[in-house]
Amino acid sequence: MIYMPKPIQPIFDKGLTVINGLLAFECSEDDTVTYYHGVMPVFSHNKNDIKTFRMICAQFYINGNASQADIAKATGIPSITLKRAVKTYRKEGPKGFYQEPKRGGPRVLKPDVIEQAEKLFAEGKDVSEVAKELDLKKDTLQKAIKRGKVKKKLSSHQH
Repeated sequence: MIYMPKPIQPIFDKGLTVINGLLAFECSEDDTVTYYHGVMPVFSHNKNDIKTFRMICAQFYINGNASQADIAKATGIPSITLKRAVKTYRKEGPKGFYQEPKRGGPRVLKPDVIEQAEKLFAEGKDVSEVAKELDLKKDTLQKAIKRGKVKKKLSSHQH
């Protein structure tokens, strides 16, 4: 079994937690985290809303309200998590925290390559020959056949 570490959740104990001399947060009985600048409430989110938590922490740092070290110490999150959040905020703004992760599309087995491979199989070529001709890894082609992405049909004169 492969061990996948769980992301470290921020610590939101009930009551007020000071981040620095001007910034603090409080977690209420209904699990709402409210951030205060001085005595003024400036932002709130549910304690389980990690995306919004990361966004607001990055914003506090970028706006100069708190250092990354102060935020990490007060919330108990690793500094690398905050660094990544700051990078996301600078690159994409707040919306970057709510977008679906980008997934890779087909790398080498694009529709035109699949069509060529199927044509070569229909001509009677084997996996090794087709892979070599199309400059593909044999393993990639075999997996695509197994998954049904590439049809390996023999021509009518072969059995």
